[in-house]
Amino acid sequence: MSAFTGRRVLVAGAGISGRAAAEVLLAHGALVTVTDDDPSRLTGLPAGAEAGTGGIPPGTALIVTSPGRRPDHPLVAQAAERGVELIGEPELAWRIGAAAAAPPAWLVVTGTNGKTTTTGMLAAILQAAGHDAVACGNIGDPVVSAVAKGHRVLAVELSSFQLHWSPSVRPVAGCVLNVAEDHLDWHGGMPAYAAAKAAALTGEIAVAVVDDAVAAGLLAAAPARRRVEVTIGEPGPGQVGIADGTLLDRAFDEVPVPLVDADRVTPGGVPGLTDALAAAAMARAYGVEPEAVAAGLAGFRPGPHRAETVATVAGVRYVDDSKATNPHAADASLAAQEGSRVVWIVGGLLKGASVAELIARRAPVLAGVVVIGTERAEIVGALARHAPHVPVVEVVTGDDEPMTTAVRHASALARPGDVVLLAPAAASMDQFRDYAHRGDEFRAAAAALEAPGPAGSGR
Repeated sequence: MSAFTGRRVLVAGAGISGRAAAEVLLAHGALVTVTDDDPSRLTGLPAGAEAGTGGIPPGTALIVTSPGRRPDHPLVAQAAERGVELIGEPELAWRIGAAAAAPPAWLVVTGTNGKTTTTGMLAAILQAAGHDAVACGNIGDPVVSAVAKGHRVLAVELSSFQLHWSPSVRPVAGCVLNVAEDHLDWHGGMPAYAAAKAAALTGEIAVAVVDDAVAAGLLAAAPARRRVEVTIGEPGPGQVGIADGTLLDRAFDEVPVPLVDADRVTPGGVPGLTDALAAAAMARAYGVEPEAVAAGLAGFRPGPHRAETVATVAGVRYVDDSKATNPHAADASLAAQEGSRVVWIVGGLLKGASVAELIARRAPVLAGVVVIGTERAEIVGALARHAPHVPVVEVVTGDDEPMTTAVRHASALARPGDVVLLAPAAASMDQFRDYAHRGDEFRAAAAALEAPGPAGSGR
């Protein structure tokens, strides 16, 4: 019998992870009620699950919450008052896996930026090594589904929200890539946000990119038995880094071990190579041989909406980096366009983060800025203070086709050789379903631009 057999469980949130949790709980014999702040989402629930009307049903023994539920949500307070434990879907997956005869190995990746690429790279390496491995969490299946399917090794991408609601997770290895301003409205400030990220470093082996000061500090304080440092520079003892164009491991062997040539890694540049180093360190922590690291990284290709060139029109390149959902990611995206003038499409939901420092740093490369989204005022104000010479166009929130309008304005500001870059530095849900929808709309708008007519005729 399962530990959940006959227990009444409330799944609070009918999204992807909530429905997956409900399915697995039902398979384990639980009595499942599903609620959602939006009642319209309570259709087509897994067979056997009841749709709740709000609140905590009598007799509830456990609540599994959606990851985005803030600690100040009324349901959280209500659970505490009634003494009902509240956890996240990854925590549920951890408990189910830990109770199995052969628990799966967890390799957890977190950070403000680069999580998805690093996790995908890690899964590719593990699969190249012959492991029954899968990328899951914020990429691929929810973790509870991956556990239910019986995969032996889990490359798990976890957000700060998911880590906050998963207090028991102790991975074989965990990695923090970087920590910059993001989700401060949810956590209430940087200390709480960083503390949530630090939960990834509580297992046997802790890995962090020490080029990031906050991540380095979290690694130094980690309770893990072993700490491994990742750096984009030449590695010293206990580090994984790059020297003479080759990724090297000096953490898991007495002598430097070549892993793969840097020019075989996609995406390249500092962000992509840093992600590759972190993935390699995590794989080596699990005992993967160098040859499999090389094969996995050489064969990996990133998903869409990550610095992807989607069109070239009239000598202007259109780059979709819709996944740059915070200022730290947008900074890396702008830096990657070194040597080109950039017309920048920016804006959305800033989640409490500031764009002032980003704008001040990147102002010299900007040929123009098109500002979208509901929180335009802060961005426009920062541009006026730190980049007063740069032409700025606002796209009002009420526009029926905000991305089409934005791309047309950007096209008018650009000249041959420029890059029109969608790197919003903000979340998308004010105007789009998600970052992928935003990127798809950018691609479509760029494709719809008319090619230039005869020489001298303009656009």
